[in-house]
This record gives sequence, C-alpha cells and structure tokens, in this order.
Amino acid sequence: MKKFIIAVSLLGILFTGSAFAQTETSGRTETYRATHTKSTELKHTKLRVNFDYAKEQMNGEEWLTASPYFYPSDSLVLDAKAMLIHEVALDRNGSKTPLKYDYKNDVLKVNLDKTYNRNQDYTVYIKYTSRPNEVKDKGSAAITEAKGLYFVNAQGKEGDKPTQIWTQGETEASSAWFPTIDKPNQKTTQEIYMTVPDKYVTLSNGLMKSSTQESNGLRTDHWVMDKKHAPYLFFMGVGEYAVVKDKWRSIPVDYYVEKEYEPYAKQIFGNTPEMMEFFSKKLNYDYPWSKYAQITARDYVSGAMENTTAVLHQESAQQKPGDLIDENRWEDVISHELFHHWFGDLVTTESWSNLTVNESFANYSEYLWNEHKYGKDFADYTLMKAAEGYFRDPSNISKDLVRFNYHTREDMFDGVSYNKGGSILHMLRNYLGDDAFYAGLHDYLKTNEYGTGEASQVRLSLEKVSGKDLNWFFNEWYYSSGHPKISYTTTYEPVKKQVLITVTQNQAGEAFQFPLAVDVYENGKPTRKNVWVNAKSRNMFSFPVTKNPDFVNINADGVLLADISETKTPEQYFMQYSASKEFLSRYKAVENAAANASQAASLKTLVAALKDQNFRIRMQALSGLDLSRPDHAKAGLAEVEKLASGDPKTLVQGAALSALAKTKDKKYMPIFEKGMGAVSNAVKANSLASISAMDPSRVVALADRIDLENASEDLMAQLLPIIVKSKIEKQMPAIASTAAFYPFLKFQNPELGGAAEEGFNWIMSSDNLKATENLTKILIQAKGQIGENPQAKMMIVQMLKEGLTKKMTVLKANPASPTINQQIDLINKAIEAYK
Repeated sequence: MKKFIIAVSLLGILFTGSAFAQTETSGRTETYRATHTKSTELKHTKLRVNFDYAKEQMNGEEWLTASPYFYPSDSLVLDAKAMLIHEVALDRNGSKTPLKYDYKNDVLKVNLDKTYNRNQDYTVYIKYTSRPNEVKDKGSAAITEAKGLYFVNAQGKEGDKPTQIWTQGETEASSAWFPTIDKPNQKTTQEIYMTVPDKYVTLSNGLMKSSTQESNGLRTDHWVMDKKHAPYLFFMGVGEYAVVKDKWRSIPVDYYVEKEYEPYAKQIFGNTPEMMEFFSKKLNYDYPWSKYAQITARDYVSGAMENTTAVLHQESAQQKPGDLIDENRWEDVISHELFHHWFGDLVTTESWSNLTVNESFANYSEYLWNEHKYGKDFADYTLMKAAEGYFRDPSNISKDLVRFNYHTREDMFDGVSYNKGGSILHMLRNYLGDDAFYAGLHDYLKTNEYGTGEASQVRLSLEKVSGKDLNWFFNEWYYSSGHPKISYTTTYEPVKKQVLITVTQNQAGEAFQFPLAVDVYENGKPTRKNVWVNAKSRNMFSFPVTKNPDFVNINADGVLLADISETKTPEQYFMQYSASKEFLSRYKAVENAAANASQAASLKTLVAALKDQNFRIRMQALSGLDLSRPDHAKAGLAEVEKLASGDPKTLVQGAALSALAKTKDKKYMPIFEKGMGAVSNAVKANSLASISAMDPSRVVALADRIDLENASEDLMAQLLPIIVKSKIEKQMPAIASTAAFYPFLKFQNPELGGAAEEGFNWIMSSDNLKATENLTKILIQAKGQIGENPQAKMMIVQMLKEGLTKKMTVLKANPASPTINQQIDLINKAIEAYK
C-alpha cells in the first residue's frame, strides 16, 4: 500500500493542473446503475480445486445449490470469466443428470430440468478450468488487475520470490475462478477442497475441517464457511508461510507471513485481538465469525482485502524492527479490514452505488481505534490526513457519496467513499452523541445481519434510536456533492460589548446547514460557543465580550469537513497554539508558523511546539526550524538537542537530527555517528543524510546499515539524492518506486525530480533485475490511477522507451547476463500496459 500511495500522491500533483485536468465523467454519458436484479438466490457453493502451476490455471469442480429468488424459473445464469466449461449436470445426492447450457461472453446459462419455484432448491454440478490469464476485464486505480486468481512465481524461475497463489474477488472477479452470480447482493455459504503440494500451507474462509495426504506429495485441505457471505469475499491463499498463532476470547487469530518475518508477526498484527474486543464492545455486537486470519501476498493488486475471516495484505505489511520502532505504518489498514467484518462482510453493500456502507465505516474505524488506543490527538491527525486526501483531488467535489451514475464500479473506490465518508461519520457521531451513534450502528447491524444494506437503512436505524430526523443530513452529505467553503469576518460593537461574527458559504450550489464550534479569544483564552449555521449563504452570530476579542477560531473542534479561509496573523496563531487544547487548532497554528518562520511570532510558535504532547506537532515544528539562522538557533537549539537524543518517539529523534544538520556544525558528528547504530530506520536515515552533508566520502560505507525495502515516502525523498549521487548499488532497488515517477515529481520538487531522473537512468543503464522489477511493477500498479489521461500515458511510455534503449545497450555490452533479457521483457510489458 505504501508504495502504491507514493505513486498516487505523485500523480495527483500533476493531474490537478489545468493542462491535465480530467474529471470522472468527462466525455461520458451518465448511466443509471441499478442494483442487480435477483432472479436466483445462491444457497451453498462447494468447490474442489487443484492447480496447474505450469499453465497458471486451476481445475475446478463446483456444486452450486440455489433456488429461484421469487418468481419461478427454469434456468440459472452465472458469471464465468474466461473459463473452459467441461460438464454441467443436475446433481441429486451424487447422481448426475446432464443439463443443456450455453456459454458465451463470460456468461454461463444453464437450462434446468424443470421449472423451480421459490425456495425449491436444486444443485448444479459444473466441471471447469479457470484461466485467469485469459480474463479480458481490466483493473482500475483501486484494484490494478481483475484476473481473480493470481499465480506468483508459479514456475519458480524468480529465485528471490516465493511461489504463491492468492485470489482477489472485489469487485466482481471471483467469477474468474468459480462460476457464480458475482454481485454484492448475493450471499452463500461455502466449502472448498484445495489440493496443493504438501510443502505449502493453505488459507480460505471459515475453518479447516480436515487435511488429507494424497499421493505424489500432495495434500487436500477442506475449508468450510458455515455463514453466508458475498461471492466477492471468497478467498484462497497458497504458499510457504509461517503461521503465527494468537486468539481473541476462544476464537483463533492467525498471522500468515513469509518465514523471514515470523519473529515480527506479533509486532505487526499483534493488536488484532484488542481491536476485536474494542470493536465488539463499541458496537455491542461480538465479532460474528469463526476465526480471524491475516495473510500477506507478493505482487498484490491493491492494498488489502477484507475476505471474510481471511484478510489479504500486500507485502508492505511485512515490517522489521527498524520500521516498527518508528511506527507500525500498517496498523490503520489492520483496523480498517477488521471493521469490514461488521460493515461489508456481515452487512454488505446492496450495490456498488452504496459502497459507503462498506468503505466509509472501515475508513472511520481507523479513527476509532486510534482514539481508543492512542488518544484523541492521535486520532485527530488521522482525520486531518483523511480530509486532506479528499480535498487533494478536485474531481471529488462533484461526486455524491451515494451515486448511481458511475462510469465503472471501480470508480466508487475513491476519496469520496473512503475519506469523505469517514469524515461524514465523524460529523454524524458528534451531532448525535456517542450513545445514540453506536446504538444506531448496533441496530443497523442487527436488522441487516448476513444480508445487505444501503445508506438509507443506516439513516433509519439512527433515527429509530435517536428520535431525530436525519433526512436533512443525508440529503446534504450522502445524496449531494461538495462541502462548505467558508469565509468569515468579525465586528466588535463597543457599546453593546458584543462581537458579531458573519459566516459566509462561498461554494457553488446549495448551502449546507451544520453545527459549528467557535472559539472566541479574550486575553489569550478561548471561550467555546456552539452555533447552528442555517442553509443559507450568510449567517450572523453575536456574543457578549468584555473587550474587542483577540480573534475568533471557527471549526475550533475540527469536526466540520469544510474549506475555511483564514486571515490570522502570526501573533494570533501563536495565541491559538498556546491556548487551544484541540489538536487541529494547534497543528494548523504550527503549520502556519513553519510556512512563515521568518516572523518572530512564528518562531515563538515553533519553539513552543517542540514541547507539544503530540509527536506529529513536534515533528511539524522541527520541519519549520532553520538552525543555521542565529535567531532560530538561539531560541530552539537547546531543545532540539534534547529531542535528538531523548525524545520517546524515534520519528521525532530523526527529525531533530535533520534539524541539527542544518547548523553544519561538526560538533554534532558524534551524535550522527551514534545514530547510525540505532535500531530505528528514521534515526539511521537522518543520521546518514546529516553525515552526507558534512562528509560525503563516508556515505557509501554507512549506507548498507539501513534497510530501505519498505521505506516511507518521506524517508526515500530524503535519501534518494544521496543514494543516486554516491551510486550505492545495494540501495538501487529501494529508489526504483520513486524514480519511476520522475517526470511528475519534477512538477512538485524540481531538485528531487532531477535526482529521481538520474536514478531512473542509473537503473536503466545497469544490470539490476530487482530494481527493474520494482520500477516496472509500480508503474503497472499506477496505470489505473492514470486512467485515460493521454499526456501522462505519453510521458510514461516515452520514459520507458528511453529506458529500454539504455537496457539494450547493457545487453550488447554483456550478452551473457542471465537476467538482462528478463529486464527487457519487464520494460516491454510495462510499455504494453500503457498502450
């Protein structure tokens, strides 16, 4: 996920410019996307499968039990993508009667032996071959391929990569590996018999009921899921994994990781049982499934997937102590996928148009967990970053949260369904109060358990519990687009001893109504005023004061999702930082100070924030200090020295080391040298960068001490120029995912973009398979984000063609290389992906 996020953030910079502007619906005709009509109700799906690793295919047998949903029917229509259908029969207690069928355009229509009535079950047997590499459906920005079934290093030719098999069903790709009605409003129980080489472990939904040794070194595992769930949540995973055991109450909790990461599995995933307990109590609904397992996968096509009881994470989830001591960057994802087991798996969106009932709740679970585990400040940072992600893409403003006119179903997986939807739930919780909010969610789950839901049912449950009408809220935030764009003014009336605040909504379209927290500052102290803003362009509020207020701070609690224009002075921001207890108010004050660090009041804010209780604010303050300036050094140097050696957060230590490096004072060299021996990658990386600035000759010898396999975007931006300039061969693969986007990076940061371009040319002029793999892999992942943008596609293709020319030169110089042809093939495949 982290490396894919790098690609998205770099691309977002480019696409917001007018030259590359493109909205979701530009040039498209709107089409109403109806919920799939249920003619048939799935009841039970039984599969027996084995795998052809040489052909990357799966041999399958299916016994599908179903009945007409309401109206009598004499046929069964199934999705079955790119399959070979060998036999279709009616199965009666093991006795098969052949049935006529028609298979074309990825649809299998079976003529039943008679007309069946509602609740009159039948079982159809299908023998088939799944051919995922023949699937014609393409991927998207959220899910980069749609093959359903994936073989990784199936022939074992890639020596440093394990052999794995895994599946990805969302949105409608499960029908690439078993015939089904591949819609979210279908639910079925399941069982799967998986025959695999005995050296591999397997994972599927539900519990393993048996494991039987077969001939020829094979084994058959029988997995049973006795509660119904949607076909897109079916899962199979196969590979050489270490299985680390844990539990929640009496329920098994397992972590499947590559054996190299076995010692760290509980550091990565070990909060899962506590999360299960927290969410169960908060929702007053115990975790409803028989187990909870999490597995990692190579070459995964998304970030993570909430397959019921068998969550799949991309390989970036696997971290080592140097990463984990800084922060477990995957913890939000872990809570997100777990919460889906209530919102998404237990109650599933009825249609992709209502994806908010899956993804908005999962997004908000990240806030809930962080608030519970680490406190409100920590959680408010999560909320702030989610809102920034929504605001970053201008096309989000025109999209309703619930929308029936999307172009493709994958379009729903965006900053509206996730980021905006999570922020909306936070507003709703604050409006209703915790007790009513959670009681309403409990009612929604109980009312719709093991079924489907949509946003209107969330509203009805919240209204039922609270007694409040919420149509106005859902009409504004769920069935309309955009957000308030606010400016405000204040006027002091000395005779009345009042301050008049005028709040103006400047957005195009309808005005919103909402509660608003306003802090009025007098003598450096805030007084909270809670007002109601009506749905009109201008609202006016007056409050008694003793004198002309210092200033006012609107949306002081940070709850409202809005774009607010501010005109505060550095002195007012210093007062806001000093007096506010709210994270967002403090963070925004420090952010402003960092951008205006030449101002004396801003420097006071930065220095004060070095002691803030929140480590993100301390880091933000450090980023704004320039200790090469005498005034900054005089005010803050002593505190920065303390943070560099003694802050409880290693991320802050690293940021403090970076701040000290700006002094160019070699007296700090021993501190930087000591930092190279730290466990923390953040401390090591900042120490290396600091040493590089003072003594570049030492960089090559020290760089091997840092593991950059899963480095953060910020860390890589800092180290890439050093790695490229010093030509540190070992770290070449680590820079590839950033170097791949140098044309776009140049728009944001020309200096870093130039270093990234040099890094790209270095990779393309070298015989380094891993670096070439990483570079082409991230570009193929990002193709869905780029979509049909012709300029961006042209830039990437041109870049790759130039790289290919360089690789051909390497081939001519070293024709005996065992991997150079493989690298050339990878580049050609990436070029083909963008045609």
